[in-house]
Amino acid sequence: MTEDRPGATEIVDSVLGALADPTRRRLLDLLAAQGEATATTLAERLPVSRQAVVKHLAVLDAAGLVSGSRVGREVRYEVRPAALDATARWMASLAADWDRRLANIKRVAEAAERDVAEAADRDTG
Repeated sequence: MTEDRPGATEIVDSVLGALADPTRRRLLDLLAAQGEATATTLAERLPVSRQAVVKHLAVLDAAGLVSGSRVGREVRYEVRPAALDATARWMASLAADWDRRLANIKRVAEAAERDVAEAADRDTG
């Protein structure tokens, strides 16, 4: 893990675990599109029960991806982007590391190809 901030590893692990489930990803999509919604409203858009939605929202909440606030008798959920942003930064850093490695492999391969071509030219010349 390349994040230097305390707890970054735990945040990324928690986010990736929460996002492993397609129903939770769909819940995030719905919340991102709607801004905020209740578990009942979300359950109407998914092929799972309201109770299942509440359990999925609890996992998303524990990962820091959503938060719920009580308004009267309802709990309204909304997306919290900070944990997702930390995960995106980690993924971008990981991708940059791979890009550097691949660029190095390309340089080595091109240098070896030039060496072979120069040796062939010397042998035929």
